[in-house]
Amino acid sequence: MKIYTLVEDYSGYESPFLGQHGISFLIEYKGKKLLFDTGQNEKPILYNMKLLGLEPGEIDYIFLSHCHYDHTGGLLGLLKAIKKPIPIIAHPSIFRKHFVVKPYLRHVGVPFEKKEIEATGELFLIATPFQIVEGLYSTGEIWEHEDFERTSLEVYTLREGKIVKDELLDDMSIAVKTSRGLVIVSGCSHAGIVSIIKRAVEITGENRIRAVIGGFHLIDASEERIDLTLEEFKRLGVEEVYTGHCTGLKAEAAFLESYGDAFHKLHAGMVMEFED
Repeated sequence: MKIYTLVEDYSGYESPFLGQHGISFLIEYKGKKLLFDTGQNEKPILYNMKLLGLEPGEIDYIFLSHCHYDHTGGLLGLLKAIKKPIPIIAHPSIFRKHFVVKPYLRHVGVPFEKKEIEATGELFLIATPFQIVEGLYSTGEIWEHEDFERTSLEVYTLREGKIVKDELLDDMSIAVKTSRGLVIVSGCSHAGIVSIIKRAVEITGENRIRAVIGGFHLIDASEERIDLTLEEFKRLGVEEVYTGHCTGLKAEAAFLESYGDAFHKLHAGMVMEFED
């Protein structure tokens, strides 16, 4: 099993790869290639894929972790580069209106209409957990949340003509079974990274956690929440951590101090390998 970091906020030290605020991984598992998120623009992803010797036409699936533009913005451009209709897996609510009002009204959700994507891809909008490839699962919507992980983002949606708080119910992740335990891949972890891990264990029946990869959205978290997150990671037996994007410097420093050499700072072009 290989996971390629196609784009990330950090491009790496003395790196030829391009960075961009957003995230995108290519998960290669049992002969299939799943593109996890599409950054906010396809250009750095396609550039980095070329450096990594990867061809867009070899992608079998696209998985969108949630609606935010920095995870979905490159979708149409990548579909054009793939040049074939493939399944696009996401939550049924992903195309809702999703916006902020500070400092001004701004849409921050999927920057395309649903019909634009349906013209070039096959949408599989599924809220429940399911197996995409044998041993590789979508967590579906995370229904139970740790009390300390309740979302505090000031984001909104529309319901019956009224502005209401958006709970980001579309946040989904990937869990992969390997010989040494689960590898869990998350986009921004708006559902709470500990809640995601526990859901992945429940879905797969595997309680060994080989690695947790992605953005943990602790960038504005209190020290108490960061400490509680670390305590739960240790209690759950998470072996390795690969994080970046929206995790935040304070949280990354805390993970580095706690995990030492088992902590890895994500960067564009990073390739992770795990035993199947």
